[in-house]
Amino acid sequence: MSESLYFIAILPPQEIQDEISSFKKEIAQKFDSRHALNSPPHITLHMPFKWKDKKFEQLQEVIRSLNDRLVPFKIELNDFDFFEPRVVFVNVIGTEELDNLQKTVITACRKELKLDNGNYKDRPFHPHVTVGFRDLKKARFYEAKSEFENRKVFYEFMTSEITLLKHDGKQWKVV
Repeated sequence: MSESLYFIAILPPQEIQDEISSFKKEIAQKFDSRHALNSPPHITLHMPFKWKDKKFEQLQEVIRSLNDRLVPFKIELNDFDFFEPRVVFVNVIGTEELDNLQKTVITACRKELKLDNGNYKDRPFHPHVTVGFRDLKKARFYEAKSEFENRKVFYEFMTSEITLLKHDGKQWKVV
């Protein structure tokens, strides 16, 4: 039976994605970490999961329903932060609306899709937009950290939808 890999996220507007992608490219070039280039800049609401291709319409309907109920709210991205010793990201200012949206997505996936990613039980939601991770070696991480820790960036946008992304074997694509 054929399955595909998906995740659910908020994507900033294209102009913000373009700017954040430039940071991803910089990390790839200067610090030899290319893995973050495999997806558009995003805030993950539900980590990657496998889903049967024959049940895709059910998944799509849950996303559509969540979007129909979503009340637009502002998201602010402010400066860089780090999960030592591997991850460089643009910090997302946490809000009650964002926390509630993430909980709503997780709950809908559990109840309507019977999808349960156990990893959420141990990790609090820490919204961020990754620019370097996984293949960022520890020594290079600290070089990247010193390069990015004093840089100032600020973006704000209204979010009015969540997005389903699918892995095509090489990259994550918007469905």
